[in-house]
Amino acid sequence: MAVMGALLSIIFAVWLGCGPAMAERRVALVIGNSAYKSVPKLSNPVNDAALVGGMFRKAGFDTVDVKLDLSVVDMRKALREFGGKAREADVAVIYYAGHGIELDGSNYLIPTDAALETDTDVFDEAFPLDRVLFAIEPAKQLRLVILDACRDNPFAKTMKRTVASRAIGRGLAKVEPTSPNTMIAFAAKAGSTASDGDAKNSPFATALVGRLPTPGLDLRKAFGFVRDDVLKTTGYKQEPYVYGSLGGDDVPLVGAKPVATGPPANPQDAVRRDYELAMQAGERDAWDAFLRAYPDGFYADLAKVQLKKIVAEETRAAAADKARQAEDEKARLATDKARKVEQDKAAAAAKAAEDARLAAEKAKQIEEAKAAAAEQRRKDAEAAVAKALADKQAAEKALADKLANDKAAAELAAKQAAEKAQRDGEQKVAAVAPTQSAPSLSPQETAKLVQSELRRVGCLTGAADSDWNAAAQRSLTLFNKHAGMKLDTKLASFDALDAIKSKQGRVCPLVCDHGFRADGDSCVKIACRAGYRVNDDNECEKVQDKKPVATRENSKPRDDERKKVEAAPSKPQASGQMFCGSAGCRPVRSGCRLQEDPRASNGGGMSGRQVEVCN
Repeated sequence: MAVMGALLSIIFAVWLGCGPAMAERRVALVIGNSAYKSVPKLSNPVNDAALVGGMFRKAGFDTVDVKLDLSVVDMRKALREFGGKAREADVAVIYYAGHGIELDGSNYLIPTDAALETDTDVFDEAFPLDRVLFAIEPAKQLRLVILDACRDNPFAKTMKRTVASRAIGRGLAKVEPTSPNTMIAFAAKAGSTASDGDAKNSPFATALVGRLPTPGLDLRKAFGFVRDDVLKTTGYKQEPYVYGSLGGDDVPLVGAKPVATGPPANPQDAVRRDYELAMQAGERDAWDAFLRAYPDGFYADLAKVQLKKIVAEETRAAAADKARQAEDEKARLATDKARKVEQDKAAAAAKAAEDARLAAEKAKQIEEAKAAAAEQRRKDAEAAVAKALADKQAAEKALADKLANDKAAAELAAKQAAEKAQRDGEQKVAAVAPTQSAPSLSPQETAKLVQSELRRVGCLTGAADSDWNAAAQRSLTLFNKHAGMKLDTKLASFDALDAIKSKQGRVCPLVCDHGFRADGDSCVKIACRAGYRVNDDNECEKVQDKKPVATRENSKPRDDERKKVEAAPSKPQASGQMFCGSAGCRPVRSGCRLQEDPRASNGGGMSGRQVEVCN
């Protein structure tokens, strides 16, 4: 019994000590800078940031911060706050999309309000890559920086050099991280530039989202697949590159799913193990201890059968001992020539004892048969449970294989459709409907994105901010009018964002006052050279010199002509409006005006179109 109790105590202690391992903590900071103030805006970084941020959220990261169009102050604050989160994390990742610059072999990330008029301004208005590495330094297991900032930099073309020998590179410079378990991934190899592509997202961001979240895939191999995808997409013009090194173990961004190597654990496994231990002991004390631990259930009934078997064996042994004692007494009396009566009594006692022994032997055989039958029932029940679990696992695997095959077929069909659309010369944005789910952005970030697109199509003249105010609602109403749509103007939605992005050029016409002409997206004053002036048609004409004539003439014809002119209707004046069509923009002709196309109200499908009417 002591041995059995010790075994049960050890099993219980081991069971309590085996708990699930603590899950690692992962944090990510995603930055997308598009709306630069001193150089033309970039179209893809905010889209890439939303796409990559959604990837990290789906991958199960504990914290994902998506920041868009950061100034130098906002960028400093974001890196400082993320450094605090990295101190408590095992894995820290920073993704940056926007402009970057290489100066004297060092790389810098450029905020949206940077001007960089001279090369020394880089030290004050941009962030060195070392500052980004410092923010993720506290992470315990993995530090990863992904830079989609290798674009052709417009700052380098206009920047004045204070030192003639100072080098301003093309793209970003090669780096060698000094901290262990640190990786830095570039969208393009050092010294080369990356492409934004023709789609909504850059080729590098698209490849990242397709490869990094693969469960169990080591990061080094995942970035190798990213490199292959980008090379194929860009016609082998852009090659991503990874710097740094990791250890020998695989380091996936998303852990591998556990693979079942056998039937799932049975809740009755612990009871079964204790039952088998008691069976090996084969003693009454072992079965008593088992029944105290498990008084009810299938295995308890089996234990009771085994206990009865042991009791029957003990009864048989006691009966056999009594029979042997009776035989000894009979032999002793016979040897001592005892009287025949005593011998008969001894013989009767011996016969009774033998009968009891035979009965006990028979009872033992019966109990052994019952125990064998019970043991067979146990084995049959366990085999049935194992078969049911195996069948369930096979059904689940068949369902998973079917889903994987269906997904592969859908991806193949989508790829074939995209290739056909490309061969037909269609644009990717118009040919392929977006398949990705809307990015998870705050209402303020969504409002800023919608206003940025409204500025692009000429429907918003003010600055884009995170406040969906009355001016933003009026601009969306103007877009509905000229684009023939019925978007809800009370809030900024992803439907409105997708609808505006689908328009490639200006939607709302540009109207300039008299004396001004359209120049791109703005009105500029018309400047005429000396001796010329702007006429009613917004054109420069020569000023006619009027020389006095000292001749006498009859005043009556002149008076008659003046009266005729005064009685005639006044000549229409130029309105100062601009008419924009497929051939460009021009002033409205003299005596003409712009009005709504009458065919739009008759269901002609040209809502918002204006025509020039001359009476």
